[in-house]
Amino acid sequence: MFLGELNKPITSLRGVGPIVAANLSRLGIYDIKTLLRHYPRDMEDRSIPRPLKDWNEGRVCTEVEILAHDWIGQGRKKTLKIHVEDDSARAALICFNRPFMQRQFPVGERFKLYGQFQYKFREIQAHSFELESLGDEGLGPILPIYPLTEGLSRSQIRKLMNNAVKEYAQLLSDELPESIINKNGLLNKKDAIKSIHFPSSMEDYALAMKTLIYEELFYFELMLGKRLMQRKGIDVISAGPGKEPEKDNTLKSSEYSPLQKRLLERLPFDLTNGQDEAIKEINNDIEGPYPMARLLQGDVGSGKTLVSFLAAIRAVEKGGQAALLAPTELLARQHAENAGRYLEPLGLRLAFLTGNLKPAERERLLENLAEGEIDIIAGTHALFSSDVTYKNLSFVTVDEQHRFGVLQRQAITAKGNSPDLLMMSSTPIPRSLALTVFGDLDVSVIRDLPPGRKPVKTHLAKESNEQKVYDFVRKELEKGFQAYFVYPLIENLEDDENAEDEEGGLKDAVNMYERLGKEVFPGLKIALLHSKVDEEVKRKTMESFRSGEIKILVATSVVEVGVDVPNASIMVIEHAERFGLSALHQLRGRVGRGSEQSYCFLVYSDNLTEIGKQRLRLMHDYSDGFIIAEEDLKLRGPGQLTGIEQSGYLKLGIADPIRDSEELLVAREDAFMILEKDPGFEQEEYRIIAEVLNRAPHYD
Repeated sequence: MFLGELNKPITSLRGVGPIVAANLSRLGIYDIKTLLRHYPRDMEDRSIPRPLKDWNEGRVCTEVEILAHDWIGQGRKKTLKIHVEDDSARAALICFNRPFMQRQFPVGERFKLYGQFQYKFREIQAHSFELESLGDEGLGPILPIYPLTEGLSRSQIRKLMNNAVKEYAQLLSDELPESIINKNGLLNKKDAIKSIHFPSSMEDYALAMKTLIYEELFYFELMLGKRLMQRKGIDVISAGPGKEPEKDNTLKSSEYSPLQKRLLERLPFDLTNGQDEAIKEINNDIEGPYPMARLLQGDVGSGKTLVSFLAAIRAVEKGGQAALLAPTELLARQHAENAGRYLEPLGLRLAFLTGNLKPAERERLLENLAEGEIDIIAGTHALFSSDVTYKNLSFVTVDEQHRFGVLQRQAITAKGNSPDLLMMSSTPIPRSLALTVFGDLDVSVIRDLPPGRKPVKTHLAKESNEQKVYDFVRKELEKGFQAYFVYPLIENLEDDENAEDEEGGLKDAVNMYERLGKEVFPGLKIALLHSKVDEEVKRKTMESFRSGEIKILVATSVVEVGVDVPNASIMVIEHAERFGLSALHQLRGRVGRGSEQSYCFLVYSDNLTEIGKQRLRLMHDYSDGFIIAEEDLKLRGPGQLTGIEQSGYLKLGIADPIRDSEELLVAREDAFMILEKDPGFEQEEYRIIAEVLNRAPHYD
């Protein structure tokens, strides 16, 4: 029997009545399998005794006698205080909201005590502790610490888990091939479940963790591998090749096509090695027998957009249409303008679809699109509106892909017949996440930057030292350069009774636009840009900023992506602690796009926390977006990164793709090896995988 088949209701377990079952349900425990998968968050090793006198060396583990009961406070706030003693010292146990302990632990009796102590109010005392009867539980010296909920105690969960392990663990069958278990030095499933809950040593616990983490990641990567192979026309489980989509295979290599060569000849610069490698990989995909699904990663300014233009050219040459989807109209318009500069001279027919088009203009554009008179179209969500029809949409680029949900990406690709899909991200994704969230995609990475670019010099500045920042900016402006000032809020509503307290005292774009223009930089032309500004005003503002007419652009994070003004050499981000690291890196990437030295000032609150300082120091110390992304992942966790939660992929239990990155790589290698060797799992060695997938799949 597989663990996933233990569907008996939790009430069938000894010790679980209606009230306990209701409490367990709040932890997501409804049956035996969900109970056994309620893994400990930590272990307490009580094998090493520590008397009360050594409380400052770590957790106390000793045998004590109850000396007396006392009470602190009055009325409802009255708190029980239990005085205890071992052979070395006396201490007090503060029992917040636990008056029942007076009856449970009577004076004169002896108990096992385990807890974290401190010296306070001239005595050794603890708020977090456990008292157990001598010889209680019989679970051994290493005890699990489980996530709890109201109405359930640690001792109660342990007893229930002990009952479940004793009754059901011996029934469990292995869910991995024997060869994989032996190769990786793993436990069998029975022993893994026993040792994850009640190990005989910390070494046994570590091995059980390794086994269950590997198993979870193996089936996760197997799921991704299946998706990848099915997209390539290989039918996993029923085995054998599926029907391959028909494609024109006139060009079967990564060579540049005639139109691609013409564009490259017109460029005043050469492609970087990273761009060249990426477009060759994409060319191979486009000429391949199945639809492309590729993630193109590259740091800010690495030239991903040009790669997408070259890819779109290839699709058009093959008789198709290409769509370039961007998250904001500002970015979509910039793509359209760049496409016009690069691609119209080649004879390609371009269009820009915006929600602001007049009805007659929109109708004419959609007619041309449906009739195939438009080769490449750029736009926002309007590209997959219900009334938009393509004659032959064969290639889709999704820029800043993390801004779009899975359903939105599916909506645009549904406009064609299995079009090639290129997703681009200038927010570098750490490898461990790329192998999970995007593990069923092919990945291209542009590591290098165009020649001549100088790294942006980043400075940290306290809010109280802002005058020094303003003085530095003034000198740069006098040299003829331009500057951005970015704020976390459009307008601070601290005077509004409905405003959030945390916004009080924050500078905002609207008010600082007035102050910078009147008090700090009088006489200079300054403009304001944020999400509530009319699209036509945004367009004209950006044109004036690009032309150099506007010297300072005051904005919110609306300028985070897509704004390209080579003459802008200063980025000032106020209340930098309010932005995520990826957003800060993106904003910093708005400068340094020319050949001159550029600067970024991260202005932070004077009372910044230590964690906040640590995050900003990362921005100061590193310019590589991939390193910053790795550190961001460590600080925030995978579920909080932009676009990860909405992917619907990261539903792991015991495994953590960051902590367990080495196991992840091993599991992926093993899973993909088996899929390549035996996609139908027909060999005797791998039939166990087919049984698990059919009877108790880890993932749907």
